[in-house]
Amino acid sequence: MNEMSPLPRPERVRKPDWIRVKAPTSEGFAATRALMRSKSLTTVCEEAACPNIGECWSKKHATVMILGDTCTRACAFCNVKTGMPRAVDPMEPENVADAAAQMGLEHIVVTSVDRDDLPDGGAKQFVKVIEAIRRSNPKTTIEILTPDFRNKHEQAVEMIVAARPDVYNHNLETVPRLYPTIRPGARYYASLRLLEMVKRLDPSIFTKSGVMLGLGEERLEIHQVMDDMRSADVDFLTMGQYLQPTPRHAKVQEFVTPQAFGSYGAIARAKGFLLVASSPLTRSSYHAGDDFAKMRDARAAKLAKVSA
Repeated sequence: MNEMSPLPRPERVRKPDWIRVKAPTSEGFAATRALMRSKSLTTVCEEAACPNIGECWSKKHATVMILGDTCTRACAFCNVKTGMPRAVDPMEPENVADAAAQMGLEHIVVTSVDRDDLPDGGAKQFVKVIEAIRRSNPKTTIEILTPDFRNKHEQAVEMIVAARPDVYNHNLETVPRLYPTIRPGARYYASLRLLEMVKRLDPSIFTKSGVMLGLGEERLEIHQVMDDMRSADVDFLTMGQYLQPTPRHAKVQEFVTPQAFGSYGAIARAKGFLLVASSPLTRSSYHAGDDFAKMRDARAAKLAKVSA
């Protein structure tokens, strides 16, 4: 009887030292996790396997993910599970507000899964969460990170902008050429129009967007994305290293060096963004509270310079 040859194991790409982080073990991490569980809340920190979860949760910073833990899309970079989501939880807005109060948050980031199954894409739930936080935590600044609300973004954005979040974030994620394989359910220019619409409806709301590097994009393509964002009057650009969550997700094509991230950041600042965060571990909501304060100061300085 012939012995069967073992199947070859998939080649594992070794992460460079600059992308490695320690496993979370602090008391603050455990306390944040317990609070999220007690309020039946989901966090993108866990669902997207964020490498900064240990640092952020130890400081009681967490990005709440509303509208459940199941996405109606299957992007090639994202670790959030795909399927038919559960019904929207009517208690979710109050639970988010209660968690923000218990954590003593000065700044909160709220995101969501894609909910293409809902008539409004989940926009009403964003509004209810913003309103609940305003009622119980009037001094807390609110940053939202929304999906693209495919085929319904005008109604959704109008509704959310009327609720006046302090920061409206929507990530472009990657360059247009890679959308068919990396973000197949979305359209690059539709996302740009969404960001542009926020500013048109309320110029006082800060807008923010981010891209991942290491998916096979070219340098000039990144420069073009920066120009597109500036044309849409985006205030804050984030750039971070893409990390493959599981073997079934898109492979990392390149580990971009910290020096290259620094170069991209310098170019972005020269193009006129109010704020730029560019490093391997940068993520949309990483240091969001501190960055909001910097962005607000940068706008004040810019306005003072114009009026001088």
